[in-house]
Amino acid sequence: MTWLPLALFCAFALAAADTATKRYLAGYTVAELVMVRFGLTAALLAPVLLVLPPPAPTPEFWLWMGAALPLEVAAEVLYVRAIRDSPLALTLPYLAFTPVLVTLTGYLLLGEAVSAQGFAGILMVGVGSYALNLGHARLNAPRTWLAPFAAIVRERGSRYMLGVAVIYGVTSVLGKGAMQQMPGPGFGAFYFALVGLATLAVFAWREPAALRTLVRPRAAHWLVAGLMAAMVLSHFLALALVETAYMIAVKRVSILIGILLGAYFFAERHLARHLAAGALMVGGVALIAL
Repeated sequence: MTWLPLALFCAFALAAADTATKRYLAGYTVAELVMVRFGLTAALLAPVLLVLPPPAPTPEFWLWMGAALPLEVAAEVLYVRAIRDSPLALTLPYLAFTPVLVTLTGYLLLGEAVSAQGFAGILMVGVGSYALNLGHARLNAPRTWLAPFAAIVRERGSRYMLGVAVIYGVTSVLGKGAMQQMPGPGFGAFYFALVGLATLAVFAWREPAALRTLVRPRAAHWLVAGLMAAMVLSHFLALALVETAYMIAVKRVSILIGILLGAYFFAERHLARHLAAGALMVGGVALIAL
């Protein structure tokens, strides 16, 4: 099996999980949403550990994971708030900023040079984010030209997803460090199981009522968790066949799929503009990653 169909399936599964969350679990609390998307998903992935048992973790592995887990839980909270409270077209595209931030932090902290291609990718992501809110600007009114950037700040979901992108920029490095200490195809399921346990520990204490989503799951819960589990499995299966940069670049096609699903299921407006902006951002990610 080639990596490209797996990566595209991963992108579809992620966008479908976000759409199902918004459509069927809109009235849920943050704790309940996190329990479904991460706690129940971890339970579904647990049998994978029996088929592909990971090697014994090293002490260094737990150091990487200790740093990553609190950030993963924080990203979960921001992510589910974003897709629950705001249009998918104004939230999902901001995930494209993760590779931008990784590039910039590499330059600022490590002195890693940004290539001309990478700089062009950063510009494309920036222009795409501006175009998402282009309706707030008028060509004949210069005072409104910065309004699309202000709209990003005003839209809660956009702010939340930008926060997720920042966190993912850090956890992508931490996850890579942990994976180097535990190579093998079982790493993905093990990593997600630990994220699920951390989620359970935090939210079972803060909001015990949210545990009912695990004790008495509904059909919608299984749907969302099943899509998330499919996303995780296809993600790591694809990574085993190709370099990370190629896989992540293709996975970000989920932005475009999410925009289309948002228009179809929730009648989100300005589809053409949002698709064009999303395509710019996905193209920018591809330039940076490749």
